[in-house]
Amino acid sequence: MSDRASYWKANLRLVALCLVIWFTVSYVFGIILVEPLNNIRLGGYKLGFWFAQQGSMYVFVLLIFFYAWRMGKLDRKFNVHED
Repeated sequence: MSDRASYWKANLRLVALCLVIWFTVSYVFGIILVEPLNNIRLGGYKLGFWFAQQGSMYVFVLLIFFYAWRMGKLDRKFNVHED
């Protein structure tokens, strides 16, 4: 497999991982599992409510930094990084 195809495949895998995490946190935890999670408290707030209102945004911001960090490593691995 060529380096371009390998690089693109690794990039798509990383994007898919980030999307799965984002979907799980925002949709599954924030909407589908909100009732069971509301039995748990986090800082005085119900956990399901927290995921729906705050947690999904925090995870999204963390995913941005994670993606940038991993892409930096991926760029160096395939020698497509900026100097």
